[in-house]
Amino acid sequence: MDNNSNSTHADRWGVIYSTKAGFINSHKRWLAIQKYMERKGVQYDFVQSEGSGSVERLTRMLCSNHYSTIIVVGNDAALNEALNGVLKTKEELAPDFAFGLIPNGIGNDFARFWDVEVDDYKKTVDKMIKRHTRTIDVGLCTYTDDDNVPHQRYFLNCVNIGLGARLIDYTDKFTRLMGSKRLSLMATGIANIFERKSFNVQLKADTEEISSQVMSICIGNCHGYGQTPNSVPYNGMLDMSIITRPKWWQLFEGFWLLGKGRFLNYTNVHPYRVQKVSITDAGKAKVSVDGCILDMKKLMPMRAEIVPDAINFIV
Repeated sequence: MDNNSNSTHADRWGVIYSTKAGFINSHKRWLAIQKYMERKGVQYDFVQSEGSGSVERLTRMLCSNHYSTIIVVGNDAALNEALNGVLKTKEELAPDFAFGLIPNGIGNDFARFWDVEVDDYKKTVDKMIKRHTRTIDVGLCTYTDDDNVPHQRYFLNCVNIGLGARLIDYTDKFTRLMGSKRLSLMATGIANIFERKSFNVQLKADTEEISSQVMSICIGNCHGYGQTPNSVPYNGMLDMSIITRPKWWQLFEGFWLLGKGRFLNYTNVHPYRVQKVSITDAGKAKVSVDGCILDMKKLMPMRAEIVPDAINFIV
């Protein structure tokens, strides 16, 4: 934190720069963002994340120091950590508390939902200065770890179970291997173009019980990387898409419809709108929350539900 941290924190931004952005020039872009904020007269203190999980800890620290505006410079994963830092803090937040995102890196689905100019940080900073806020819903995912310890994880975008989570896991591994998330996305697509692995699931969507063999499940508070395209974070509901196993030639149609924003037109997609999803069994399917893999052997039973009007977001 810089040497101005003794000023009134309520009048300053608390900025968190996440170093896990997913592309080579992220630090260079961060320096440009800093320069522009200073040129616009923004009063701020910043902290830099050291690695996985540190954004959540740093957010709690800023909350305990009574910052009423917290801005994350990063991607969806960093935003998720900050969200959990805010909602899990033991400090009482200011009545006008709000947080926002300046996109930096790859994977900014939530920012795009709000028409944030992902490639134009100047427009985004200008929006942050105007500080127009909206009270939004968040999702809450509850599960147990390998030692039967209960955990809670809030999410803005979605919970993925099955293929979606595996693709995220492959992308992260290729990124570490290749050093570039853009190249890793291409490699992941090529390696999994004919992926049709399915699993047995038992769940309850509100009052409807579902027992079936599926390929992927997406529970979205927002667009869910295109898998829940009608979901919005302000209607008090979650959208869920259950994808059953297609024929191999139907995969191309599915990816095409996903890219066109018409995923719900896919024959193998079964959409639901619910307030709560309780999953008792999903085999050995991988699970991710806002793009972060829950790397545990035991996650079930799991519950996903909506928390209405949970936080103020700068839009």
